[in-house]
Amino acid sequence: MTTPNKTPPGADPKQLERTGTVREIGSQAVWSLSSCKPGFGVDQLRDDNLETYWQSDGSQPHLVNIQFRRKTTVKTLCIYADYKSDESYTPSKISVRVGNNFHNLQEIRVISNIADI
Repeated sequence: MTTPNKTPPGADPKQLERTGTVREIGSQAVWSLSSCKPGFGVDQLRDDNLETYWQSDGSQPHLVNIQFRRKTTVKTLCIYADYKSDESYTPSKISVRVGNNFHNLQEIRVISNIADI
């Protein structure tokens, strides 16, 4: 059902952290956004409140950049997207890219059809 490198769909990241299955390391990174409306930025994106959110304010693509200060291995990335609550602003595709800087990013995963997850 699950593999060591995959979190099952619908798994609660907070519960996985409590059981020691995962460790949240986002606080060790510098977060930036391609754009945001006032009051809908990084703080709302990261506040663990499902009622708050990031809202972009610019042309596409809309980007979330996560930069770690030193080389860091990330095995699991959890993103909460609620298509049923707001289909007009929920992304239809998420691209995960990694690299040593913005100029050498390589796409390692594309998630399409967010509504189907």
